[in-house]
Amino acid sequence: MASLDPSDANAASSSVKPAQSASNPDRPNRRDLASTFLEQVNHSFEEAAAYTDVPKGILEQIHVCNGVYHMTFPLQRDDGTIEVVEGWRAQHSHHKLPTKGGIRYSLTVSEDEVIALASLMTFKCALVNVPFGGAKGGIRIDRTRYSKRELERVTRRYAYELYRKNLLGPGLDVPAPDYGTGQPEMAWILDTYNMVAHGHLDSIASVTGKPVSQGGVRGRVEATGLGVYYGLREACRQSDDMAKLNLSTGLDGKRVVVQGLGNVGYHAAKYLHEGGAAIVGIAEIEGAIHDPNGLDVDAVMAHRKQHGKILDYPGAANIADSDEALTLDCDILVPAALENVITRDNAHLVQAKIIGEAANGPVTARANDILHDREILVVPDLYLNAGGVTVSYFEWLKNLSHVRFGRLGKRFEESVNREMLEAVERLVDQRFEPETIAQVAQGPGEAELVKSGLEETMMAAYDEIREVQRQHDDRIDLRTAAFIGSIDKVGEAYAQLGIFP
Repeated sequence: MASLDPSDANAASSSVKPAQSASNPDRPNRRDLASTFLEQVNHSFEEAAAYTDVPKGILEQIHVCNGVYHMTFPLQRDDGTIEVVEGWRAQHSHHKLPTKGGIRYSLTVSEDEVIALASLMTFKCALVNVPFGGAKGGIRIDRTRYSKRELERVTRRYAYELYRKNLLGPGLDVPAPDYGTGQPEMAWILDTYNMVAHGHLDSIASVTGKPVSQGGVRGRVEATGLGVYYGLREACRQSDDMAKLNLSTGLDGKRVVVQGLGNVGYHAAKYLHEGGAAIVGIAEIEGAIHDPNGLDVDAVMAHRKQHGKILDYPGAANIADSDEALTLDCDILVPAALENVITRDNAHLVQAKIIGEAANGPVTARANDILHDREILVVPDLYLNAGGVTVSYFEWLKNLSHVRFGRLGKRFEESVNREMLEAVERLVDQRFEPETIAQVAQGPGEAELVKSGLEETMMAAYDEIREVQRQHDDRIDLRTAAFIGSIDKVGEAYAQLGIFP
């Protein structure tokens, strides 16, 4: 990738098969990587690339980051003082346009981090068949130290910097929310773009994750967490995989521990609970709680809002060190907060039989090998948290078409459904209750269509991953299979561009 050491840039271009692991001769041996997120992403790419038939030159192009823009600009604080703010935007791949990726506000933001996240976005979009190249951006600030007016000034200046460098637009690069940002920031970006783009017809599609009143799509807020639910549901439907883990098929009765109760973790826990699983543990920065009989996620959220912490929730045991929640006895562990939380130091202590990576990069490369040797199923982030970009794609399509999903067909479908019910009534000579007719005949609205589209996307993508895995006789894990499928798709797109022999 761009701005990497030469050794990193060249590593993925190797067309030879990787060395074999001594403990498992069928699986490549990973080096014991440092804990940087970029190294983890690069190594996953290198391992998968060795299994593909993509030519070396195209592999090199797929691997590198096409461009990174680093900016600094002054911010006038509310007290009149001036502060210099630092930000980045990385565009990893232009095999499809626009590029797509979130913007995060965090003190951990760096060039390496946005490159790593942009890389993941490229392969994530390819995996779920969303026609975007990968991008990512960020500003190095602690948003809790800034007023709303200051955050608006930062966001608008960042958007203007992107626009004047041709890094913002519905056909160029389309940002979205990420850690530390949300609907207000996306609305400010859209408004700034409208001011400088001078009446661009499709300007509303220049950013996603907007409020519904500003062209957002219903279902975007919960999309990533709902995608986690759909992905884990698909994993648990595989009877052969569940038999290997000595688990029953389906989510019913599965004991789940969730690390992180932010937007993704909360919605993942909520939908998993509604799908029949029991949330037996929840971890947050202040600690963790555990109840083998199951926790009410909404009640825990209300408790935290009232008391400022999840600790001391009635009926649950407190765990002072939230990291200990990662090793609780459960069937499914869902790390939904930070990168690199499961490492070589604690992977051998994990008791879960399934790990669902709701966060980006929660399992390090070495830890992944340990978990694989222990026959723990890791459902990778590349797939599992793709719900956000999938629904962002739906929002982008809605904005380009300038019509709400369901508006054209809802009443027609209701009319057809009512006619079918009336035909059934005549056939069986029995009348349905009006409430039943209203419920069954109702046509889908935007939220229902978005959820249906996300569900289909996650189901189809999991089937693709498992097919790649089966082609290698299940010798590779799901992460490697996901990367192989994505690399093949991006490689095919580059080859079809006609710029390679």
